[in-house]
Amino acid sequence: MLEIKCPVCGVVGEEGDFHYGGEAHITRPASSDPENISDNEQRDYLFMRRNPKGLHFERWRCDRGCGKWFHAARDTVTNDFHGYYGITELPPVALMKQATGSWAQFFKDKLDGK
Repeated sequence: MLEIKCPVCGVVGEEGDFHYGGEAHITRPASSDPENISDNEQRDYLFMRRNPKGLHFERWRCDRGCGKWFHAARDTVTNDFHGYYGITELPPVALMKQATGSWAQFFKDKLDGK
């Protein structure tokens, strides 16, 4: 059983009290001009996801409390949560530095100078 804490309202609950929203930090292709979005861009947005062994960054929704979305860093091996942060925020620097694989590459430019 996963125990999750909402960083917005502070409610703590089991996995059933929250809604898993998939991978965090996914950029939606520009929708103001859909004719100029390639099939590959749309495919990647809809279907291509990281599935790492270890630290993973995810979206969750607080169903039991405030109903807001937030991000969480969870180890996919142990199911331990390493941190929570706002939906519009990047993870704390310490978590970005712990990232490996494609997540490390994703956070690389965001860590420059930190």
